[in-house]
Amino acid sequence: MLTLTKGKRKGLEKLSYQNGIIGALAIDQRGSLRKMISKDGNMVDKGTIETFKSLVSRELTPYASSILLDPEFGWPAANERADGTGLLMAYEKTGYDAARDGRLPDLLPEWSVKKLKQNGTDGVKVLLYYDIDEPEFINRQKHAFIERVGSECQSEDIPFFLEIVSYDANIADVKSKAYAKVKPHKVIEAMKEFSKTDYSVDVLKVEVPVNMVFVEGFGESTVYSKEDAAGFFKAQTAATDLPFIFLSAGVSAELFRKTLYFAKDSGSRFNGVLCGRATWKDGAAQFAKAGEQATKEWLRSEGRKNIEALNKVLKECATPWYEAGKVSQV
Repeated sequence: MLTLTKGKRKGLEKLSYQNGIIGALAIDQRGSLRKMISKDGNMVDKGTIETFKSLVSRELTPYASSILLDPEFGWPAANERADGTGLLMAYEKTGYDAARDGRLPDLLPEWSVKKLKQNGTDGVKVLLYYDIDEPEFINRQKHAFIERVGSECQSEDIPFFLEIVSYDANIADVKSKAYAKVKPHKVIEAMKEFSKTDYSVDVLKVEVPVNMVFVEGFGESTVYSKEDAAGFFKAQTAATDLPFIFLSAGVSAELFRKTLYFAKDSGSRFNGVLCGRATWKDGAAQFAKAGEQATKEWLRSEGRKNIEALNKVLKECATPWYEAGKVSQV
């Protein structure tokens, strides 16, 4: 059961639309964004990254309930967001140390939940790479890590969003057919684990439980029938009493919208989205190729169309977070 204190409820309300649905814009990417906006592979400086994030924030937050940024490059963009737009801040270091087993997480050393809150953050997000089937000594470290962050968020009375990105330590390509076959198990079991009260998570940010490219009728090759895929969406909803929102995982804006309709038709009770690249990815290419003014024009046209089309889907398909599972207040 999710028990909301006064501060956590206030934070969630700031991050949501008035109808209790979360329509958040994500641009907390750091290393991957640097590559997306670089010209000819040249190094991109901090100011350039801040400029792109600020452009996205200024042009698109009028149509979002909140924005997810990072403390390393995101504060200028936070100051550019539209009035009334909630602010989520990432707390983890970007990426992971590929030289070590387990994709272990780490926090930004100069920040704390207390400091993020003092700087105006309405909620804290942490990304965790998680394979439910990895050796216990690896996953015990991740469990303790999330417990510590959850405890910090409890102490500061601020919502804790946990983003879970699943993987299989023995399958290198998460876009492959091999991984598609095990993905439902990986996603659903991870949600079950981190829905436990030990972690003090308030909202789960998760992948859809299947690779939609391999769902019958969605791509050229099939791993799941439509009936099987629908069953996995139902099982995902049954796996947690917490509010949960979907991440776009870099798919196209059109495929993400189709996925949300499929989720709704399958009985999913998801509570919104935290959508990044599906909204602004082509704008990053425009920034690298044509510069700031061209990017601004793209965001005002295509970027706005993407986010408004997504909002239409949310209005038709998502459910309020306060109706998720069992939500109570102290």
